[in-house]
Formats: sequence, C-alpha cells, structure tokens
Amino acid sequence: MAIDIRRSLRRFSKHFIEARDEELNEADTVLRLCRFFEEVLGYDGLTDISREAEMKNKFVDVCLKIDGRVRLLVEAKGAGVVLRDRHIEQAQSYAAQNNFRWVLLTNGVDWHLYHLTFDEGIEYERAFVVTLATDEGLNEACEKLAYLHKKAIKKGALDRFWEKATALGPASIGKALFTARVLMLLRREIRRDTGVLIDSEDLAKSIHEILSQDARDVIGPLRIRKRRSVSKRTSPRVRAPRPPSPAAGDPKKSANEQPTATKKSG
Repeated sequence: MAIDIRRSLRRFSKHFIEARDEELNEADTVLRLCRFFEEVLGYDGLTDISREAEMKNKFVDVCLKIDGRVRLLVEAKGAGVVLRDRHIEQAQSYAAQNNFRWVLLTNGVDWHLYHLTFDEGIEYERAFVVTLATDEGLNEACEKLAYLHKKAIKKGALDRFWEKATALGPASIGKALFTARVLMLLRREIRRDTGVLIDSEDLAKSIHEILSQDARDVIGPLRIRKRRSVSKRTSPRVRAPRPPSPAAGDPKKSANEQPTATKKSG
C-alpha cells in the first residue's frame, strides 16, 4: 500500500512557497528541508539525517540514511534558485566515490530526483521532476515524493519504481519497437486495415518521425534489430531397431544359432 503524505505535504508546501517568494538563502532552506524529511518523509533527525557530509574535499548538503546506511544524497539550493542539472555535479562526484545511486536536487518547491550509474564514467537519468507550486503539480508530488519516504525505500518501493519507469522509458520501448518481428506484426495489421503492404524500413522511419525529439535522442539512430537465431537443441538420438536375424524369422532354427564367420582367402 502506498504511503499517504498528502496532508503533511500540503502543509509544508505553503512554507516552501513563502520561502521562494522571500528568496530564502540556501542555509535557511536546508533547515526547512531537514524538518520536511522528518515530518513528511519519516526520517529520524538524530540518526538518519547528516548535514554537510564530506569525502575527499567533496561535500553534499544532506545525506539521508536508513539503518546507518546512506540511501539518498540531497543537493539543496536557495528557495528562489531555478534548478539546473549542473547543480548535482558535486553530489555526483561524492556519489561516484561511494557508489551511491540516488541524488535529490531541490529548492523546497521543485524536486528533481536522479538515478546514477557508473559503468562508463558517471551517467545520470532523471527519475522524476515534480513541483509544489501548482495544485496539479502538488497531486503528482504526493505520489512521487512518497517513494522517498523512509518506509518506502526500506521496502524497496523506490527501486521497483525505477525498474518500472526504465521498462516503460523510450530506450526500452524503442528497443522492442524497432525489431523485425514487431514491425512485421504492425505491417500485417496495417495491411489488414488498409490493404496496403508497407516496407519494413518505411514503417520504421514513419514511427521514428512521429516520436518526440526527446524520445528520438534517447533511442538514438534508427536501426532495425533482428532477433538472433537460437540454435535448437539437438533432439535425443533414437537408435534404429536392429534388423531381425535369419534365426528370428525361422522358428525351426535355434535362437542361439549364429552365422559362421568366413575368412577371406588371401
């Protein structure tokens, strides 16, 4: 069951919007955020929230811990600052050194969650972006920020959210969509409806063009993938039945009688 943070989030949203209007500085914004993490997201202020964590001259504003283990890095900005992706650069470096996967960037009103990977350098993807500035945004924020609740992270809800979001993302759907098998099925459906048989490459180009530019950037250059042929398992060899011996066909002959071997003459 999803954790309901609606009431407490609505109460705090007013304070964050006031802070934005007053252009509250970063230090005072962090104080409000720490209260938010306690009262809305369920973290213990004494054991779960660390301020100004440092490692090898890299700092991060807030670390959120569960059972003594850091689970979320928070990069905070002043309430009036417009958030940019580049603002997580310092938290990225800290995360890479410690193999942390989640970075939250926020000014109290706007919340950007990033998932990091370190396979080839440091790469990040936005998991979600929400705002408390509008009623519509607040409704979405109630749903998404609930994944950052201490209980939700502890039960693996945040990781499951990311797995589902990745599976439904442009990269995953594009990988499945631009395959010879899927395009063949689409061609059949279009032919059934219109009577026109379309070339696979023309169909792939048309689908690629109707996607958003952001989706095309993620999918990359158009390429039709062919499923690798999987070699079938060799079926168990069945031994052919041995032809009956002459003795078997003649009931008068003994079953034990064997033909005499003839030696070739030199």
